[in-house]
Amino acid sequence: MNIRTTTIRLPGPTAEALEVVARADNQSVSEAVRQAVVEHIRARRSDPEFQRSLDHLLESQREVFERLADL
Repeated sequence: MNIRTTTIRLPGPTAEALEVVARADNQSVSEAVRQAVVEHIRARRSDPEFQRSLDHLLESQREVFERLADL
């Protein structure tokens, strides 16, 4: 598995709450964040408006790659 490191900055109270939640769930803060990110991605995938936005993004990027191929 390809692992990347990402740094996030949280307000103090949010970071403290995250630490408490992770401890209560008997998991690391990193695991709690990974789980939240996966859940967020799943939720976005099921949102039709997000799907339209994603389709638009993919189409615009396709045009960029096609222009690069012509250089």
